[in-house]
Amino acid sequence: MGFYSDIVLPRLCHTALSNPLLTPYRQRVVGRAEGRVLEIGAGSGLNLKLYTKAADVLALEPDPKLIEMARRAAKAAPRPVAFLEASAEGIPLADRCVDTVVSTWTLCTIPHAAVALREMRRVLKPGGRLLFVEHGLAPTPGVQRWQHRLTPVWKRISGGCHLDRPIDALIREGGFEIEALETGYAPGPKVMTWFYEGSARPA
Repeated sequence: MGFYSDIVLPRLCHTALSNPLLTPYRQRVVGRAEGRVLEIGAGSGLNLKLYTKAADVLALEPDPKLIEMARRAAKAAPRPVAFLEASAEGIPLADRCVDTVVSTWTLCTIPHAAVALREMRRVLKPGGRLLFVEHGLAPTPGVQRWQHRLTPVWKRISGGCHLDRPIDALIREGGFEIEALETGYAPGPKVMTWFYEGSARPA
């Protein structure tokens, strides 16, 4: 821990993820959440105002500085938000207790993403749904090569963000069946902007 990780990095994350180009993705994903909702890696709370009144939100975030920011953002949410200061690799909830899990640009930073996905599956009800938008491994060989080259350095300065995770494969390996998936490059550097957007259910 130190000045960079405690002070600088949370603000950098907030600034980067506040890019208005990301808003339509957030609106589509978050707007579909309903019932008891667990948001994974809530960060500074950029999603919270986008939930509908059909969502009873639990916001999980391991970083206390980001939780402070998210609590302020929660004042604009349509319903009160509860917070869990915990890692997605050990979600402090009972089995089969949530209707929807939401993950937006989070799986890239979780150290053990496969473990976290199994935890998400564990807490989802049998008919529940994982809603996600993530960035990850691109299909273009030249972009892939740069993603692999840059990730070791990039993750050191970006809070653990991996540029080259195959998100769809990770979700399936975590025990989910993907029911809808759209992929494509968003505006910006291609090594960072191959997006996966969709939904999945426990297999």
